[in-house]
Amino acid sequence: MASRKIPVPCWNQPSTSSSSSQEPRLPGAHNGHQSEAAFLGLKESELFQLSKLPSSIYMVRPKLTEMSQDGSMKFTIPRYPEEALAAMHQFRQNGALCDITLCVAGQQIRAHKIVLAACSPYFQAMFTHGMKEAGLCEVEIQEPSITAEAVRLLADFAYTYEIHVTQQNVQALLITAMFLEMRHVVEACTLFLEKQLDPTNCIGFANFASVHGCLELEAKAKKYIYEHFCELIKHDEFLTLDAQDVVNIVQQDELNIRCESEVFQAVVRWVEHDADTRLSQLEDLLEKVRLTRLAPCFLEDQLEKCYIIKQLPNCVKLLLTKLRALKQHGECTDQPRKPCKPLVIYTVGGFYRKVMDSLKSFECYNPKSKEWTRLPELPSPRCGPGVASMLGLIYVVGGRIMRCGQSVDSCSVDAYSPEENMWNSKTPMGVARNRVGVGVLDNMLYAVGGCSGGELHRSAERFNPEKDSWEPVASMTSVRTSHGVAVLNRLLYAVGGFDGRERVSSVECYHPENNVWQEIEPMNEPRSGAGVAVLGGYIYVVGGFNGHSQLMSVERYDPKRRIWEYVAPLLKARSGVGVAVVDNMLYALGGYDGTDFLPCVEKYNPVTDVWEGESRMLCERSGHGVGVERTPNLC
Repeated sequence: MASRKIPVPCWNQPSTSSSSSQEPRLPGAHNGHQSEAAFLGLKESELFQLSKLPSSIYMVRPKLTEMSQDGSMKFTIPRYPEEALAAMHQFRQNGALCDITLCVAGQQIRAHKIVLAACSPYFQAMFTHGMKEAGLCEVEIQEPSITAEAVRLLADFAYTYEIHVTQQNVQALLITAMFLEMRHVVEACTLFLEKQLDPTNCIGFANFASVHGCLELEAKAKKYIYEHFCELIKHDEFLTLDAQDVVNIVQQDELNIRCESEVFQAVVRWVEHDADTRLSQLEDLLEKVRLTRLAPCFLEDQLEKCYIIKQLPNCVKLLLTKLRALKQHGECTDQPRKPCKPLVIYTVGGFYRKVMDSLKSFECYNPKSKEWTRLPELPSPRCGPGVASMLGLIYVVGGRIMRCGQSVDSCSVDAYSPEENMWNSKTPMGVARNRVGVGVLDNMLYAVGGCSGGELHRSAERFNPEKDSWEPVASMTSVRTSHGVAVLNRLLYAVGGFDGRERVSSVECYHPENNVWQEIEPMNEPRSGAGVAVLGGYIYVVGGFNGHSQLMSVERYDPKRRIWEYVAPLLKARSGVGVAVVDNMLYALGGYDGTDFLPCVEKYNPVTDVWEGESRMLCERSGHGVGVERTPNLC
């Protein structure tokens, strides 16, 4: 069958009559009646400008995207929207087809209603919802905060979808874009300002955003304030805040601080800046500080030395009340701050049978993403170290260095900074301690018991991070190694372990006020190499070795009832296990089951009393240290 030709519309065909030399005309543009310019409603000069548009606008090649069985075809024109906008922008620059003039601060900006309405709900409502402006060719924008230059830039954006944001124009652009409801430009300005945030301007940005109703920028500026609180309070902008703004900041759970004393000192500094007018507000501000999260010695120091507190009897009374509560070792009434970065579990060193050496490896586990990340190795390989988190750092204390069949018990102390992603050495302990128990009490790091060579220790010492020095404290009532240590209600507990003859079930706790150890109720069964952690007001003891076999059992101590009680056992028996608490879940990592070194991880939910499997460690190990801190900065 011969193919059927589709006829070309007759008005596009050259005439075959004697007038064939004449150019074809648009429909209705008859000789002697109407010119092309008149047909389009243009002046001849405007039509001339249109003729200068780049030919590429009309020369975009169609792309076949679909062909049907009946022979029909579907085409798309690549980049057609961009080309069409470019053509309309050229029309606007040439003054062609413009049907609206915006008058702003005495200046005129010509445009096309349809283009403005397409990118601005403000103009869409103005031109399509029956408002009087819909029929006008000139509209005045009288908003005082709107500038002509900002409107001109936004009109350009409507055609070019490009916006040039600078420090000089960003505020005017943001205000105008919000007024005209141009979401994309608002987002661009917000992103620009977010990248300019620093401790000297973040409060100003937050206030600017609040005044102009820019909720996204306000939220990001406040997040920056909370994350950089310790830097912010060093600058004058913090001192100029009003009292309510200070309250709003210091009561936030998300404040990124190492210690609550930083919040306390920020409040005092703010009051001291204008003591005559601000002194009366100190009590309200101190009530927002989480005072029972402070060390008693800090409160005592403030009561003795802080002159503005001593001027206010109610403030003195408040601090004395909190101080008494701390010394009575009751349950802490103030919740800890929530870290701005997620908490992760750090695993340090340990023993790995395949190499028969202690390990230098250092990793972290993110319980939310269930991913492990390798981190900078320990300065020296160690198994049996004590690990604890204090003031934003992970401390690794003592342990045993095993290399090439040789072993040395260590007194060294190293601290890892998640913020800097690096290790720093600290002053070593007074004695070497392997299989040592460590805990943090009143911002002091305690190292308790352990062994070196053939000697088991009763002794204990504590590290002052401000002085980078160790000092001895009272010795335990008995020697212990491979024991666990936990801190609950400002009491430091030493749990179980090995006394040189047998595994023990005994437990003792240290009272910092009078520097003495006191035995308390023993566990239900003896165990060494158990994991010990605090969760929900209980001390949990996980697994361990009883002298005959590795244990699956788990028990917890209730200090209110002064009893030990069993909870659900582990899925797999293990000793030399590391434990950690994140988001009210208890994790048991690695260990030794009597035959194999384990890479497996289990998670315990205290609400359901159930253990379940988690992502495995990067390698099996036992005798490693475990700590919890914020996510490391890997940038």
